Amino acid sequence: MISKKVVIDKLKEYSMLTIATILLVVGVYVFKFPNNFSFGGVTGISVILAKVFHLSAGTYNFIINVALLVLGFIFLGASFGIKTVYVSLLSSLGLSALEKFFPMSHPLTSQPVLELVFAIVLPALSAAILFNMDASGGGTDIIAMILKKYTHFDIGMALFLVDFLITLAAFIVFDPETGLFSFCGLMAKSLVIDSAIENINLCKYFTIICNNPEPICDFIHTELDRSATVYQAQGAYSHQNKSVILTVMRRSQAVELRNFVKKTEPTAFIMITNSSEIIGKGFRGFN
Repeated sequence: MISKKVVIDKLKEYSMLTIATILLVVGVYVFKFPNNFSFGGVTGISVILAKVFHLSAGTYNFIINVALLVLGFIFLGASFGIKTVYVSLLSSLGLSALEKFFPMSHPLTSQPVLELVFAIVLPALSAAILFNMDASGGGTDIIAMILKKYTHFDIGMALFLVDFLITLAAFIVFDPETGLFSFCGLMAKSLVIDSAIENINLCKYFTIICNNPEPICDFIHTELDRSATVYQAQGAYSHQNKSVILTVMRRSQAVELRNFVKKTEPTAFIMITNSSEIIGKGFRGFN
């Protein structure tokens, strides 16, 4: 029998997937499609095809995503990611629904640079949330998964080349201005995704050198619900015995710990380091 906790965790997980998908859909439909920004991915291909042929970008996006999902099931099996299937179908249906109920015949504003920023940031933030949850938006990510399984290609370079060719097509199909905007979007996209992922996972790593570790460890355990490692050391200059506390926590908790240490043991030496790759119980890699 499925426990209540498992159901709640799944609801939270799919709620976050839905929020990430909404960010993606809004960024693509409101800011990318009306401006013909074509900086890679299935949405970029859809913008190009919509200009050359007669169907809408949302329709092409739906057709291509469904075709890629079928390829994913054929070459990768049913295990290639139910979350990816969920996001891919939801985003495709969302774009098609917006085209039907909220058609946009022109850009939202008269400021293409402002719209380019949102066309980059919203999908990039969505991608960061999805990657952080071991999911993706489908599309060309499925091609990458197939290539990774059956070939020895450099997947990152292969996807970049595909995105570059799509962006290059914007120069031909539309105009140099649209092509240049698309190229800027291509260059900025990966940087924004990397930055967003790092900030989502950002934690604070504490090294506290003090005389009395007990009050600090008690605060970490009882008030912050975290753990710590304590070991003994000796000062190189004073040769006095000291206790060294190592602990990691989220940013919101870090302020509380810093203030507590300053109040409880003002002579303590504190080093606080940013880290976005904490793997272990209570962070990533374990439940």
